[in-house]
Amino acid sequence: MTGKRIALLGVLFEVNDFKYFAPLSSPKTKYLKMHDNVDFLKLKNGELEAVNFNNMLPVTLNNVIMIDLDSKANVKKEELYRKMLKEQLYFLNRRRASLYRKASNLYFNYINKKLPINIFNRCCNFPLLEEKCKEYNSVLIDK
Repeated sequence: MTGKRIALLGVLFEVNDFKYFAPLSSPKTKYLKMHDNVDFLKLKNGELEAVNFNNMLPVTLNNVIMIDLDSKANVKKEELYRKMLKEQLYFLNRRRASLYRKASNLYFNYINKKLPINIFNRCCNFPLLEEKCKEYNSVLIDK
């Protein structure tokens, strides 16, 4: 690993004693036609980003940086971006319970092999990622 950091925005929640991060996906025209699914949730009918639960990753708090959306922006472009993030946060918070249920259901249906094969195949391997997350973070602690 090169030590480079990648910034992703997403939803953080707990499933099976692990904190999981589900990344937000940029708005796409195709989202307007897509329906919410066991592994997909669009925000504001597809006008905002979407949550792809199939790409959720186990993390520890060492891997997460919280963003203060109320701090003062230095440039207009940054202020517009913060406004968009606040709008997304509003929609995510209103659906908090359904987000957790969706993530939890996907996770346990994946583990128990109860997903349709097309959804199962596009999901991350959650048990393998949990193992690698433990390994990665134990190396960080040892340093």
